[in-house]
Amino acid sequence: MPIDTGRVEAAVAEILEAIGEDASRPGLAATPQRVAQAYVEYFSGLDVDPLSHLVDTVEVNEGDHDLSELVMLRDIEFRSMCEHHLLPFTGVAHLAYVPGDRIVGLGKLPRVVETLASRPQLQERLTEEIADALEAGLSPKGVLVILDATHRCVTARGVRQSKSSTVTMATRGTLSDPIERAELISLIGAGHASG
Repeated sequence: MPIDTGRVEAAVAEILEAIGEDASRPGLAATPQRVAQAYVEYFSGLDVDPLSHLVDTVEVNEGDHDLSELVMLRDIEFRSMCEHHLLPFTGVAHLAYVPGDRIVGLGKLPRVVETLASRPQLQERLTEEIADALEAGLSPKGVLVILDATHRCVTARGVRQSKSSTVTMATRGTLSDPIERAELISLIGAGHASG
């Protein structure tokens, strides 16, 4: 269902009035429309199936030595909207999978993240949903997803911890093993030490 921008505009105008502002004054007159257009972008993933990005895979044979035993993509930037306060959280995703009999183009992985992040979200659920999508779409032997994000509801209100970030992790299959997981976390950190 497409976002009803007219209803969003009316709701934003009502919020402005409710906080004691004049929604028709020059600085605010176009704000309801701007917010509605931003919401179209922020929540564009609501009508998209993340598995649609994992349809065009390439089959591999177990004896194919040209393929890596691990695929990792670090520092995928994302932004999402916290469903508790409708404030953004932004960060990076690190994804890894051990291919089963299929691999996918690397550009498809950020699309999965973007689709699932472009919904009202909780970081914990987003992490699990990305892992579930990779597992369902690729049937890999193992999956690891780590998200590291800064939440505006923590930095700009309440406790106002401007330098804090939240890290969440989800694993599946062989990458649930603590030793395998530690090696991957080390690889992610090594990328940051040299970058």
